[in-house]
Amino acid sequence: MTDPERRLADIVRGDPGLMHVLTTVRGLGLNDWRVFSGAVYQSVWNAVTGRPAGYGIRDYDLGYFDPDVSWDAEDAVIKRAAAAFEPPFREMVEVRNQARVHLWFEGRFGEPYEPLGGTDEALARFVAPAFAVGVRLEADDTISVAAPFGLEDVFSLTIRPNPQRPLARGWGKAVTSATARWPELRVIE
Repeated sequence: MTDPERRLADIVRGDPGLMHVLTTVRGLGLNDWRVFSGAVYQSVWNAVTGRPAGYGIRDYDLGYFDPDVSWDAEDAVIKRAAAAFEPPFREMVEVRNQARVHLWFEGRFGEPYEPLGGTDEALARFVAPAFAVGVRLEADDTISVAAPFGLEDVFSLTIRPNPQRPLARGWGKAVTSATARWPELRVIE
């Protein structure tokens, strides 16, 4: 584990809401799962800017990978996850089978999306390197980190477009939302 990964793990452990989600999800026994995106990078931004844990976090994105791409299989996992949480977490944990994303992504976001071979592959397609961070609470209580672009942008409060994909259609909305809550962010277009 690198020093930035250790620092991230310490921040995650210091966020009671995120740890509650990670502990609960670990108990579900999902295949190839990660909590990623806002709940992770926003926890870092809160720590770096001195805001309280949980500030600005609207949801917890939970990705897992199941080769059964039927809606019924994903819906069963969504219902199982919802049953594992009490409010407000029940409404905040958003579950998606990463093996299914290519089936609906283009219709929702207007750009093609090739099928994935695993959950961590999804991170490389996120709109910004700072957003492309996922964590999992392992069976031995370590926190594993997946960050295909590294952690420099998230710790330096920098948002820049993902260099491996076209500028996302929702880029402006994502930047506006983030900078409204964390005005310290530096945006590189």
